[in-house]
Amino acid sequence: MSNTTKSLSEIIHARHSVRKFDSSFSISKEEIENILSEATSAPSSSNLQPWKFIVIQDAEVKKELRAIAYNQEQVETASAVIAVLGDTEMYRNAEQVHQSSLEVGFIDEDRKKLLIDNVNKAYPYAPFEARANIATFDAGLISMQLMLIAKEKGYDTVTMGGFDKQKLIEKFNINERYIPIVLIALGKAAAPAYKTTRLPIEQLVQFV
Repeated sequence: MSNTTKSLSEIIHARHSVRKFDSSFSISKEEIENILSEATSAPSSSNLQPWKFIVIQDAEVKKELRAIAYNQEQVETASAVIAVLGDTEMYRNAEQVHQSSLEVGFIDEDRKKLLIDNVNKAYPYAPFEARANIATFDAGLISMQLMLIAKEKGYDTVTMGGFDKQKLIEKFNINERYIPIVLIALGKAAAPAYKTTRLPIEQLVQFV
């Protein structure tokens, strides 16, 4: 289903939020993993990659999730729903992240130690709210990248911020270091997306 001949601009303008999905259409676990793997090239604060994903494909679980998501139809009819979580203890990733960079030759041992030391001097002592804001921002970056990659492969998406986060935490036994950010329904559109307009750029930009 790839649209590899399309330019990035064409993909951006082709992507719209879809709420009517073909419930008979299925996307394989491998394809979803490929989408997520590509999406993880998104930037993040200090490259700590503060995200985690729960991919819901089971029909019965999606039915339960629909109630958690205030009865939004697309939760049940999409091929999968991806819960994007933000990691508020992202500093715990520093050793693995920078060891990986060392092993492929991007940094040397001294640089690795400096980077890890800088993370450990700052992030663990930052207020929870500050770390949650970082995780939320970075999760937003990867979510947008995920949706564009999905569109490039011929799939449709919609993001949902309207859901009971506490019930999601309880349902999937989410560790307290992670905070639910957004749900992304992924599948094949069964009806055209609802088109929208944008504010004029002159109203939004100031050059100085």
